[in-house]
Amino acid sequence: MDIPYQPDAMLVNKARSPSKYQDGYGMSYSEKEALKKLPEASGWPKLSGTREYDHMELIYYIDGLFIDIPRIPNYWITARLNTAFKGHASIWDTEIKEIHGRRNWHGRRVK
Repeated sequence: MDIPYQPDAMLVNKARSPSKYQDGYGMSYSEKEALKKLPEASGWPKLSGTREYDHMELIYYIDGLFIDIPRIPNYWITARLNTAFKGHASIWDTEIKEIHGRRNWHGRRVK
C-alpha cells in the first residue's frame, strides 16, 4: 500500500528518540560540557562604542572563548552578544534590528 505524500505530517513527525550520545533535547554530551564551561554573559567585557578601539577587548575575549572551549557553536556566542552592548552600542544594535529585522546574514558578503 502506498502512503500518500503529506509534507505537514512529515514535519510534525521529525522527532527522534535520543541516541546514547544525546540527552532528550538533542544536545550531545560534549555540547553540554561546553555549555557548562561558557561564562555567564553578564561577566563579558562591555561594548559601549564611546572609545575608538572599544570593540577590540570584546573581540579578543570571544576569540579566547573559541580557543578555551573547543567545538563551541557560533550561535551560543551570537545569542549572548546583545548583553555586551551598552550605551551607544546598544542604541546602534536596537536601530539595526528595527531597520533590517532579524535576518540571516550568512552568505551576503559583497566580493
